[in-house]
Amino acid sequence: MNRSRSFAWSLPATGIAAIAALSLAIAEPKAPFEPRVGQAGRDVIWVPTAQALVDRMLDLAQITPADLVMDLGSGDGRTVITAAKRGTRAIGVEYNPDMVELSRRNAKEAGVAELATFIRADLFATDFSKATVVTMFLLPSINIKLRPKILEMRPGTRVVSNSFDMEDWRPEQTVEAQGDCSSYCRAHLWIVPAKVEGIWKLPDGDLRLEQSYQMLLGTLRSGNNTMNITDGKVIGETISFVAGDSRYIGRVSGNTITGISQTAVGWRATRGN
Repeated sequence: MNRSRSFAWSLPATGIAAIAALSLAIAEPKAPFEPRVGQAGRDVIWVPTAQALVDRMLDLAQITPADLVMDLGSGDGRTVITAAKRGTRAIGVEYNPDMVELSRRNAKEAGVAELATFIRADLFATDFSKATVVTMFLLPSINIKLRPKILEMRPGTRVVSNSFDMEDWRPEQTVEAQGDCSSYCRAHLWIVPAKVEGIWKLPDGDLRLEQSYQMLLGTLRSGNNTMNITDGKVIGETISFVAGDSRYIGRVSGNTITGISQTAVGWRATRGN
C-alpha cells in the first residue's frame, strides 16, 4: 500500500522579515547620490561655488581652448564643466568617489564628457604640473601647503582661488562675482613668476635682482653708474623695472633676458654662474 506524506515547515518571523527586506532592496534601485552643503570631505567640507563666481574665475584666468584647466577639489564638477562648455579641456581632482561619479554624470548630461575629465585622487599626491590654469576653493592652510608646488609650475601658469588667499604671496588681481552670488563671491588671481633672482651680466655692467614672488628689488650697473631699480616685477616670463630715467621690459627664457628699454635701446642679460 502506498502512503503519501506531507511535510510542513516554517521560518521564524525574523527570518521572514529579513527575506522581505532583502527582496525590497533588490526591487528598489539605490537613489542617485545627492551632495549636501556642508558634508564632510577629506580636507574641507563641501560648499558649492556659485555659478556666477565660476564664470568670473574663468574670465579672470582668460581661458582659451589651448589651455588645460585643473580644478583641485572639484566637488560636483561645475567649474570643470563650465570650462569644457567654453571649449577648454579640463580635469577635476576630487577625493570623494560619489562626487566623482556625480560629476561624470553631470558632464555627460551637459554634453561635454569628451573635454571634462574627473579623477578620484588626493590633491597633494596629484601631478598638476602640466596645467596652464589651476582653480580651487580650498582653505587658506591648504593653499599654503600647495604654494611651493604651484611656484614650481611653468612661468605664466594662472592660479585662481575662490575667496581664500596665499598669505604674503599677493594676488595680481581680485574681483567680485557678477550676478547671483550670496556668499564666497570673491576670486583672486596669481600668475606663476619666472625665477630671476641672482646676478645677470650685461655687455657693460650687471643686473642684480632680489625676488619675493613677483616683486623685485636690486641694482643695475652700467659702466661706472649704479642705479637702484624701482617698480620691479616679473609676471610669468615678462620682467619689468625702472632704472634711472628708463623702464626696462624683457622676456625671461631660462638664463637669458632679452627686451627693450623705454629709450628703444635693445638690451640683453645672461645669468652668471
